[in-house]
Amino acid sequence: MKRKVIRGAMALFILLAMVITQSISVSAAASKFVTSVNTTSKVVALTFDDGADGANTNKILDILAKNNVKATFFLTGSGANNHPQYIKNIAAKGHQLGNHSYTHPDFTKLTATQMKSELDRTEALIKSLTGKTTKPIFRAPFGAVNSTVLNGVGAAGYGYTIQWNIDTIDWKGLTASQINTKVQTNIKPGSIVLMHTGAGAPGTPLALPTMISQLKVKGYKFVTVSQLLAYQNTSTNKTYTVKSGDTLYSIARTYGVTVSALAAANNITNYSLIYVGQVLIIPGTTVTPPPSTTVKYTVKSGDTLYKIATMYNTTVAKIAAANNITNVNSIYVGQVLIIPTTTVTPPTTTVKYTVKSGDTLYKIATMYNTTVAKIAAANNITNVNSIYVGQVLTIPK
Repeated sequence: MKRKVIRGAMALFILLAMVITQSISVSAAASKFVTSVNTTSKVVALTFDDGADGANTNKILDILAKNNVKATFFLTGSGANNHPQYIKNIAAKGHQLGNHSYTHPDFTKLTATQMKSELDRTEALIKSLTGKTTKPIFRAPFGAVNSTVLNGVGAAGYGYTIQWNIDTIDWKGLTASQINTKVQTNIKPGSIVLMHTGAGAPGTPLALPTMISQLKVKGYKFVTVSQLLAYQNTSTNKTYTVKSGDTLYSIARTYGVTVSALAAANNITNYSLIYVGQVLIIPGTTVTPPPSTTVKYTVKSGDTLYKIATMYNTTVAKIAAANNITNVNSIYVGQVLIIPTTTVTPPTTTVKYTVKSGDTLYKIATMYNTTVAKIAAANNITNVNSIYVGQVLTIPK
């Protein structure tokens, strides 16, 4: 009898261990990065990021209700604290809720523990207010995502990191007409549209009625993000995290696609504006060669091998060996050099921006496809809310 009890206990222990292991394995999977859905069906997800004030929330909810449209709202914990009734209204109207962090930090600067804290605090607050979960969808503050973020967010239970392929940039104070034009000219089946609920986007509630009406005329159906994900066709699309020294051209060449296809898949309008840590979708490829550990540099007037080696944190000897150069003083303008190193640090290019009335670091960071943290660091800013009109900022790339 004793042996049977022991055997039974052991079997139960093994079963529990298997369940726990499986649970850990599932929760630890990296979050899937989604900018749009690959489908031929005319479906679109309208999404709204809710921040500190949520001033236009009820106006937006009224318009969505009148047009029988369900949308997705990415909520911050700080916003929910400031206007809990608005959050309750969103849930009561049947819209999907997503997690947009608690304090809206740059997740690429956080540890996995800090990410989990941001997400868990928001989830707990939203659940207490609405009885609904924000899982499994997350939207990164500032759209700042890299592979570390995807792993950390996935481990916290958020299987999907939802970006967008249509950014209305409504927070810049665009008119209703400008916002609607951005949507109508960029719409495609499976689109995700980014808008905001705050006072900084007064054109959004004004744009929505016409936007919805015109999309309906085009045959589009409005769905939540989770509903949109169900339309995802099987695809060979992969993702690639931009590394130091990468260009769209080098990435496109590595994966056997065109620069224009790569740009279109990631809603990139300026081919020169990609940043380290950015997660790119590689459209329609079945090729998975390892990313190159070298970069190329075109010699400019006044360059020397020593100067180039210093810029890239390598040595003259290494560059000479990689390019079969026997005379280190003999390079010429236009010559393309291979810079061999696994820790390439290309020269930082910067631009200057003069702060205008109504600007915030968030607005400026979004304009230049960078992060608030990077701008703050480049300008020795300790209080990200303290910038002034006429201030000249260095924008690091």
